[in-house]
Amino acid sequence: MPHLTTHVLDAATGTPAAGVALTLTAADGTPVATGATDADGRAGLGPDRLAPGDYTLRFETAAHFAARAVETFYPFVTVTFAVTDERHLHVPILLSPFAYSTYRGS
Repeated sequence: MPHLTTHVLDAATGTPAAGVALTLTAADGTPVATGATDADGRAGLGPDRLAPGDYTLRFETAAHFAARAVETFYPFVTVTFAVTDERHLHVPILLSPFAYSTYRGS
């Protein structure tokens, strides 16, 4: 299992957001990994271990809403977080056209 996993749930419909493109970058903007959510809205990214430091996970949300002909205020969502140890990281988002939330999952 990669060190980092994510899950995107479309909170407006109560369904997983499949096919959301993802990009993980280091603090200096260096790309670390790319991927997309699966049919269950889940994805694993990156190497087995991320080095300590700050990272940004970008969720390309515009295409998800465009495919449903839904207007959105957020064409993408970025979540910046710190890696401080070797514990597994789970960075999910709850997504709607005009709001989102995130938390450190397990």
